[in-house]
Amino acid sequence: MGEDGIFANKTIAIVGLGLMGGSLALALRLHVGALLAVDPDPETRRYALERRLVNKASADPAKILPQADLIVLAAPVRVNLQLLAQLPLLCPASSAVIDLSSTKAEIVAAMNRLPERFSALGGHPMCGKETSGLPHAEAKLFKNATFALTPTERTTLTLRETANQLATLIGSRPLWLNAQTHDNWVAATSHLPYLLSAALAASTPTEAAPLASSGFRSATRLAASDVDMMLDILLTNRVPLLTALQNFRLGLTELETTLTATDERTLREQLARARDARKTLFPD
Repeated sequence: MGEDGIFANKTIAIVGLGLMGGSLALALRLHVGALLAVDPDPETRRYALERRLVNKASADPAKILPQADLIVLAAPVRVNLQLLAQLPLLCPASSAVIDLSSTKAEIVAAMNRLPERFSALGGHPMCGKETSGLPHAEAKLFKNATFALTPTERTTLTLRETANQLATLIGSRPLWLNAQTHDNWVAATSHLPYLLSAALAASTPTEAAPLASSGFRSATRLAASDVDMMLDILLTNRVPLLTALQNFRLGLTELETTLTATDERTLREQLARARDARKTLFPD
């Protein structure tokens, strides 16, 4: 395992072999000296070892993390927060840490509390699927995706360069921004769409299923996401998400008012603005 390249002689430990961690393992396994994993589920560990996704796997972080040149936290957000609090005891020597959590403000604050022997950086690849778990992982998951990187007080120049090279290696595009900006943006572009998808799915009568078209399937796709994972995301980005909800509610109220008044001209203008906004967001 491993070929010529910056990570060829490096040992990387991934904590959490779900969709994101598993996909990262698949993307990295031919490019690293050794790939280690921590996961509490014995079936997940067995699956990873049998398919040679990793060289070693354990449920105990203390048996894995001290061996790593780079630790990647790919567990749910609140689990990653717990792990960050435990790292000073788990890793007595200096360590480099990056995470893949979907929210960043609390993660960056926790990283800032690490002892100075740690270098740490927040990360969030902007990709995923509504299905979760290692069997759904794929090496190409990160291809052409933005990889958000949020610096901390523990981010060294070496770790910045490592993160840029890691993002490029797996086919993504690094984007550096502060944690609060990240959380504000993903509240609008990721977390709010999940809530809207969930509300739409929950409010649709089941007897309407025969007329649920591909458009409805697309609009409710996110509602099929793992609930535990989404709870972690929503509760660690609550304030930005509430702001995004309020902004959406204003727009929905405007549409409702116009439709109630049967104001065709204004409704046309509102829909045209929405169409143009969508084209601006996705020029292609």
